[in-house]
Amino acid sequence: MYKILIIEDDLVMAGAIKKEMEAWGNEARYVEDFAKVLETFAEYGPHLVLLDITLPFYNGYHWCSEIRKISSVPVIFISSAADNMNIIMAMNMGGDDFVAKPFDLSVLTAKIQALLRRTYDLSGKVPMLEHRGAILNLYDTTMTYNGEKIELTKNEFRILQTLMENKGRVVSRDTLMTKLWETDNYIEENTLTVNVGRLRKKLEKAGMEGFIKTKVGGGYIIEKE
Repeated sequence: MYKILIIEDDLVMAGAIKKEMEAWGNEARYVEDFAKVLETFAEYGPHLVLLDITLPFYNGYHWCSEIRKISSVPVIFISSAADNMNIIMAMNMGGDDFVAKPFDLSVLTAKIQALLRRTYDLSGKVPMLEHRGAILNLYDTTMTYNGEKIELTKNEFRILQTLMENKGRVVSRDTLMTKLWETDNYIEENTLTVNVGRLRKKLEKAGMEGFIKTKVGGGYIIEKE
């Protein structure tokens, strides 16, 4: 099941699209607070975005540009402003397709399904994980926080991915070591400690103090809000 985020200020249309997406077995959500589009995007973690051009506060080009700073998730523009200039602008800003209004919902759905297949190869892979404003991009193994991109080593990325996928739950050291080296062979525990220590320093330098907590005798945890 894929998650579709609809950024469309005509809520009647947004509701109709949502219903159509759900009829095809997907999950869908539309933005209601257009001052917090990026926050909604980060919290929801969609597989694909449908984006109108004319919106309250900021236009679709602005939001596409902001999304592209943190994610390569597919974006389909939907707009009645379907002249060549707007289509070219949409593509240049990072859009993957453009569907002109008015459109037939079956045509829109076909385009969405085709783009999802091409992007995810039916794997259903979630493109990003988010917590407390920190976004872990599963495509390029980086983390973004407050607009700053944090480069991660392979081991640091695997630690964060495992902890964020299990946020609110303690992840044992044994589980993390298995994830890091993808083997059941014995790994020196101090190696994990060193990797977690370096990761914490990197996160703290970016302003993310206390992001990873230690549970004595248990492991590590990223606590829920």
